[in-house]
Amino acid sequence: MSRRTPRSRSSGPSDVFLNIPYDRRFGRLYIAFIAGLASFGLKPRATLEIPGGERRLDRIVDLIRACSYSLHDLSRVQLDRRPPSTPRFNMPFELGLAVAWAKVGKRSATWFVFESMSRRLQKSLSDLDGTDVYVHDGSVDGVFRELSNAFVRSDRQPTIQEMRAVYADLKRASRRIRRQAGAKTIFEARVFKNLVYLAGKLADAAQAYREPARARL
Repeated sequence: MSRRTPRSRSSGPSDVFLNIPYDRRFGRLYIAFIAGLASFGLKPRATLEIPGGERRLDRIVDLIRACSYSLHDLSRVQLDRRPPSTPRFNMPFELGLAVAWAKVGKRSATWFVFESMSRRLQKSLSDLDGTDVYVHDGSVDGVFRELSNAFVRSDRQPTIQEMRAVYADLKRASRRIRRQAGAKTIFEARVFKNLVYLAGKLADAAQAYREPARARL
């Protein structure tokens, strides 16, 4: 019996696999990545959006294979506070899967590495020496700056101010979205889906407003 095609294969050329830590301290940057990617006309995807049924690893691989881009934030390499103290290996592991797929896959795939501290990657993952690392300094504006560097060839080129506006509206709405979904955190499937949808609408509205102004220049 052939293996059924997962729903994640319906991804398009603008889809970006978003590999980030799902924890409360990363909440602002999580919303910033969604807002920033949407502002570039891109659609964030993440493993948490896909319901159960298949093994988690299978879902991750399918989603990476389906997306044209993957974005990997390695800023959570420190030990966690809960015993036993353990570093978090999920993000570098999923980066490894993306790098392997880019090497052997039948379709082109582009991956990006993000960090919060300069030069830390040389110590935490020296195999990537020579790779461009996008250092966001753990700030929302830093995320926008480095997304602008990563997607400098994108057809849509939002300004930092435009991304800030989308972020501000999305952040305000995130509480209502979480409450309406009955979710405990913003890192849940329905919340993520609604955040991505709203971010796309906000970004499209900003782009539509911008085009007439540009035409008058």
